[in-house]
Amino acid sequence: MKGRVESGVKYVRKSFLPLRDFRSLSNGNHQLTEWVMGQAGNRIHGTTRQRPLTQFVETERYLLKPLPDRPPELAVWTKAKVHADCHVQADYAYYSVPYELVSQSLWLRLCETTVRCFRDHELVAVHPRLHRPGQRSTVDEHLPPEAVAYKMQTPQWCLSRAEQIGPGCHELIETLFAHRVLDNLRAAQGVIGLSRKYGSTRLEAACLRALVHDSALYRTVKTILDKGLDQQEPEATPPPLQAPYTGHGRFCRNTADLFNFTSSN
Repeated sequence: MKGRVESGVKYVRKSFLPLRDFRSLSNGNHQLTEWVMGQAGNRIHGTTRQRPLTQFVETERYLLKPLPDRPPELAVWTKAKVHADCHVQADYAYYSVPYELVSQSLWLRLCETTVRCFRDHELVAVHPRLHRPGQRSTVDEHLPPEAVAYKMQTPQWCLSRAEQIGPGCHELIETLFAHRVLDNLRAAQGVIGLSRKYGSTRLEAACLRALVHDSALYRTVKTILDKGLDQQEPEATPPPLQAPYTGHGRFCRNTADLFNFTSSN
């Protein structure tokens, strides 16, 4: 059967193409149409022993179905495992799925504009297609309740929680929010979250120590707690700078004497 179908290609190549010149695509299509409706369509076919145009009009024409309203959508299928963060990876981008599916394998249908996620034959998630590596498409309903609650920890919530921990923590969070609130929201959430591991008392002491050193940063507070520096005696002021930073180093000019000399002249 395959050979019979492909023989039609040989027939066109041997019977239509030789000794023809095509001035343009439209001219080639016009010549091909005339050839099909004339010589090719009215010959006696070697297998059916019928004229192709006659057989088409009498039999095949009524079996044809109309084309669909929308053209078929090209897609690529791939299998992916659901990560612990409730996302699957496809072409270096990440798409969320319901958290109940963590550690399961899903089929992903990647089209030009959408990504559909299936468990067996059940559609579980639909996302717009992302084309930049590292991008994430997350639906809040896909996340576990505790993760949604974490995302809802607004700046007002952070300030309220910090006030409950202590004045030092509250001041540190206010300092974080003094500039670019949204950029520092995760850092503030991280500082508040340290109370779950170390307790409110130690976190308050660590915040006070960070403020003394003028370093209101999440990593500073975390380092203080990790090293137990919050349990040492609090420092009222930072330690004095060493001699090389005060103008009295071995190879530094005495700026005070220079100032006095300039004033006297």
